[in-house]
Amino acid sequence: MSQPVLVALSGGADSVALLRLLLDAGCRCYAAHCNFHLRGEESMRDERFVRKLCNRLDVPLIVNDFDVAAYQREHGGSVEMACRELRYTWFEQERERQGCAVIAVAHNADDQVETFFLNLLRGTGIKGLAGMERLNGNIWRPLLSVSRQDIPDYLSAIGQDYVTDSTNAQNDYRRNRLRNIVLPIIEQQFPQSQERILDTIGNLKQDHDLLMSLVNDAIPDERHIDIPRLLSQPQASTLLYHRLRHLGFNRSQCEQAVTAARQSHSGRQFAAPNHIMHLNRQTIDIEPIGRQPDIAIPIDLTADVLSPVHISISRNNPPFSPRMCDGNGKVAFDIKLLDCQRIVLRRWRRGDRIKPYGLKGSKLVSDLFADLKLDHRAKRDTWLLEADGDILWVLGYRASALYAVQRESQDYLLLHLEK
Repeated sequence: MSQPVLVALSGGADSVALLRLLLDAGCRCYAAHCNFHLRGEESMRDERFVRKLCNRLDVPLIVNDFDVAAYQREHGGSVEMACRELRYTWFEQERERQGCAVIAVAHNADDQVETFFLNLLRGTGIKGLAGMERLNGNIWRPLLSVSRQDIPDYLSAIGQDYVTDSTNAQNDYRRNRLRNIVLPIIEQQFPQSQERILDTIGNLKQDHDLLMSLVNDAIPDERHIDIPRLLSQPQASTLLYHRLRHLGFNRSQCEQAVTAARQSHSGRQFAAPNHIMHLNRQTIDIEPIGRQPDIAIPIDLTADVLSPVHISISRNNPPFSPRMCDGNGKVAFDIKLLDCQRIVLRRWRRGDRIKPYGLKGSKLVSDLFADLKLDHRAKRDTWLLEADGDILWVLGYRASALYAVQRESQDYLLLHLEK
């Protein structure tokens, strides 16, 4: 590996063994140590040990002090969850800062079995039961097939000491209760149970890989999902969930989306942390939140507009007749429009209003979209012509009565939206 590896180093047996193994394999390593200050002097002992170890091994070390209680006050959650979020966020920041290829963590085979049971008791699906992956994004778990009981033997053989977290013997946390109480009883009653559970995890991993291959074949484009094709599949909501779960959508949202699609309830939206699911008439569209930039593109109406859409413009026209326009794709405006200081094309924004022909006041563009029964994709892709803050044309759909052309006038602009 040409780039260095960032090793998560607590000072415990597993992480110390990981660091020594990677160094023996010729890897260039940086070490990252989290001090959560949850165990008083013992937390400081761990930091001192890690500093001494890295100094002896000539490994660059980065240490960070965390205020777990402050993080919980702001974000909520358990101590376990707060520590996990804090350390992995920081690890990734340091990986980028130090130019490391991956973050190596010391999860072993026993951790894999514990994770299997924790996920099982939470009510997970096949993905959760398939366990941790050896390489998941930038997280690398080289020891995932190594038994925990083999690690102290390796360290003893190379004369390497380590520190022990006293809270590992306490049963305040769910993982500790599994480790110290439940799994030893299972092993006692069912010898070699850990090996059989690891076999099961491996089988589930293969089943999950096969399932995802079939899911991706059934829904090839996760951004634009064909509703008739989706509804023709067995277990459509489960299929949708497996296709979209990596974006943060949950089973309940996918079930509701499929139910709404069966009932032709277009317009529904479902939000994940970073994505929005839009239910249209024929498609389910997935968009990153905030993907559409709020841009306004200046244009010159004295010549044809070629971008972002093609609008042909003619000026020296015969006497004007309303029959020259359809009000949708072909519109006309008085020549005084050219006196405006700022003429732009932009996307629709909430609160936009237009003053259409035949209406005394103005109308929300969103209401116009509703009248036209436009789905989300059509609304998203529509351009608006704006002049000095007034919307004059919803391209392809409706023109404003502002800058109206008088009958028989010969001084006007004729704009034609080319398809």
